[in-house]
Order: sequence, then structure tokens, then C-alpha cells
Amino acid sequence: MTTPASATASNLLVVDAGSSSLHLSVLDGDGREVAARHETEAPGSGTRQVIEELLREAPPVAATGHRLVHGGPRLFGPTLVDDSVRAELDRAAELAPLHVPPALAALDATRQLLPDAPHVVCFDTAFHAGLPEPARVYGLPREWTDRYGLRRYGFHGLSYAWALGRAAALLDRPPGELHLVIAHLGGGCSACAVREGRSVDTTMGFTPLEGMVMSRRSGSVDPGLLLWLQTSAGMAPEEIAGKLNRGSGLLGLSGTSGDTRDLVRSAADGDRRAALALDVFTLGVRRGIAGCAASLDRLDALVFTGEIGCDQPEVREAVCAGLGVLGVTGGLRPVNVRQDTVVSPAGAAVPVLVVPTGEGQQVARETRSLLTRHAGQK
Repeated sequence: MTTPASATASNLLVVDAGSSSLHLSVLDGDGREVAARHETEAPGSGTRQVIEELLREAPPVAATGHRLVHGGPRLFGPTLVDDSVRAELDRAAELAPLHVPPALAALDATRQLLPDAPHVVCFDTAFHAGLPEPARVYGLPREWTDRYGLRRYGFHGLSYAWALGRAAALLDRPPGELHLVIAHLGGGCSACAVREGRSVDTTMGFTPLEGMVMSRRSGSVDPGLLLWLQTSAGMAPEEIAGKLNRGSGLLGLSGTSGDTRDLVRSAADGDRRAALALDVFTLGVRRGIAGCAASLDRLDALVFTGEIGCDQPEVREAVCAGLGVLGVTGGLRPVNVRQDTVVSPAGAAVPVLVVPTGEGQQVARETRSLLTRHAGQK
């Protein structure tokens, strides 16, 4: 595999494969999207055909950048893919079984279609690679930690890296000066404490299941409860895992939907289960934000990103109205956000910002940076 110098400035294919979707974008050297394809199903047997169709329609592509939720215990920074790296990624799949296998299916398809192009993987775990040890380790026996490599990895890192830069621009301050809490609220939800440009705490851990209540994921629950379900209720681990990952969260609480837009409407119509699901969700977000703030000296701003963070003003308001202890207040502008903006009232002690999700742009930025370095070494 070569790393042509032209790949650093030419068209780049960005592949964002999730557990239930596939987003493909071709970006030119200035970051403009010149072609795109969005599928509402996870990558599978038809993925190669979808990518092939996009490549026929788009200008020639010099390289690809892939978002991967997890790089496992050995891969953190952006990495050029060869056969040994590809084998290592298989070992990461069991740590994020909903997300990594579909992403690898898309990676394999692009490597087959573009065998002479460089392929770069960018990890959501990379932003948290330098977590301080007290935030990284679990209260488990040291022999378990050492033998199995148990640690808190953290996720949504590409989203956090993008939001940090955009928030710094909104605040007109260098990222390295800021103490922020960023909340990524979407199908998966987490919060991150950023101190002077670095992640110092986050709510997700060994897997993307830890932390806040999410759309279909439970978030953190008492580990004793899970043991009880196995030993006393007789549930198999596979059944428990399926429910925790796909049948819990907002969907499990409401019994109807994991989408906050549906639940806001249903709650307004008097659906008590929908109202409870939203209350549990917003309390969980407040807990996550407050917990992350405990790792900071001050709070310069609270930043929302992700689909819910941008498109659900009712959720933002419910979260912020309950964070007076941090100096955050409600009364936010009730807008759906399409560009970086401050939604808190003028003169707020802690500004509340909303930054549209930029994971694809961050993948492109990291991919080009890596290819530039490799080109300079040749």
C-alpha cells in the first residue's frame, strides 16, 4: 500500500459505519462535501455495492478515512491499515459488538474496491487515551486488570475533538485554556470533562454501555442486579446483553420509542411512561455532566452535541434547568441548531453552547494529518 502525496490534498472518502446506519461522504481538499450516500441499515452483504455506486458517481478518491468506535487495547491514534492492523481490529470487535463489526465490513469493502489507496482508521477511544489513572481504572482486583486489560476507554472521542475546537472558536479562546464539559447526546449518550484540551474524565467506560441512559441502551446499572438476573432469574448472558444493548433505555422505559422527539410529543399528550422516560433520561444526563465537572477546577462552558443535543431544545432545557449547582441555568433559546451557536441568555455565568456533530469532518482532518506526516517521511 502506498501513501501518495496527492492523498493529503485530493478527494477523501469518509466512512462512518454505525450499528444501524452507514454514512459515506467524499470531501475535497477544502473539506467540502462533493458526494454522499446515507443508508439507514448497518453495513452487510450489500455494502460493497453501495460504496461502489458512490465511487462511480463521485470524483476520483485518493484515500479513505474510517470512523471506528473502538481500537482495543493497542490502537488509539489514527492508523494506516495493513493486514496486521486489520487482524488487531478483529480483537477490538468483542469490546463494541454493535459498532465495530459493521465498521469492519465497510473497511473490508473499501480495501477491496480501492486496493492501491491508503486506508486510515480513526478511533473514538483515541481522545481519551491519556485519561488520568484515577479516571481510567476500575475498583477491581489488580490481577483482573493486569490479566484482562480492564480499563475505562471512553467513546465519542471524534465528536468531542471536533466540538472542542468549535467551542473554542465560539468562545474566542484557545482550546488549551478551557475547562469544559461536553455532552454528546444521540442514540448513544456520554459526557466528557475537558481540561486544557485533554479528556480527563468521561461517562462511558470499558464498553459503550456504561454511563447515561440512552436511546436503547440501559447505561450503568447495579452489577449486583445483573448477577441476580443470571443466578436467581435464570437469564442467559446473551439474553441480558441483548436487552441491555437494544431493549432498554428510553425504549425500555417508555415501551413505545427510543426517540426523544416521539417521547416529547407523547408526554405532552399525557403519556406518563413517556414522561417518566424523559425524566429518567434528563436526570441521567445531569448526573453525567455534574460527575464530569468534578474533574475540573471551573466550568468555562457546557457544550451540547449529537442529534438530541442539537435538535431537542426541550431536553437541553430540562438538563440545564436542573444544573444550578454548577452555575448553569435554564431559559435557553428553544431552537433546533444547524450551526455552532450559544443558546444561553446573554451574561450567563456559564455559557451553554451547541455544536453540530462533526465526526466525519474530524475523521477527514485526522486522516489528512496522518497522510501528510507519512508523505513527509518518504
